[in-house]
Amino acid sequence: MRNSFKNLSFQELKAKREELGRKYMDLRFQMVIGHVDNPLQRRDMRRQIARLNTLIHQHETSADQSFKKPSKKSAKKVSKKA
Repeated sequence: MRNSFKNLSFQELKAKREELGRKYMDLRFQMVIGHVDNPLQRRDMRRQIARLNTLIHQHETSADQSFKKPSKKSAKKVSKKA
């Protein structure tokens, strides 16, 4: 499950994140009630959501960088010595 997100498209990643977010909320409610068989499932789900957030952020930043123009700050700075 760890590397199964890498081959998903950007829209699929966002949909999967929303789905896992809903499941995580349901799991939290079940933990309050006390009907959870595996309490470690909460940690695993939280980590999966974090992996999805990382991949989504990578997609967003790679798309932003492809549209950016080179900045003028990269020009050489001339040092002034008196």
